[in-house]
Amino acid sequence: KKDIPAANFTIHEIHCSRNLEVCCYCNESVPKSEMKNHIESEHVQVTCKCSMKVEKSLLEDHETSACPLRPAVCQHCDIQLTFNKLQDHESYCGARTEMCSGCGLNIMVKDLKEHPQICG
Repeated sequence: KKDIPAANFTIHEIHCSRNLEVCCYCNESVPKSEMKNHIESEHVQVTCKCSMKVEKSLLEDHETSACPLRPAVCQHCDIQLTFNKLQDHESYCGARTEMCSGCGLNIMVKDLKEHPQICG
């Protein structure tokens, strides 16, 4: 899968076919002697804490961006909880009220950022 001089092509092709294999999962060229290790270290299925099965090499990305049990922080109170509970928590948390020090009205927490423009 790389450019090589035309004069070396036949020898290079023979060398590659003897020593390399293309991984059936990721289409990468891997030395034949390391193929078993490559598959076990990169493509074996592992179970995440959320019970989803993913390839070992993709687990870290799953845990940080797709796992429903990944850590998430509430935008209103900065408490850390799991992502799958964030929306319900933020709905409840944002509906709490706090007194505005400027006008004395009770304002929902979710509206506190915009309130100074209205309150003056």
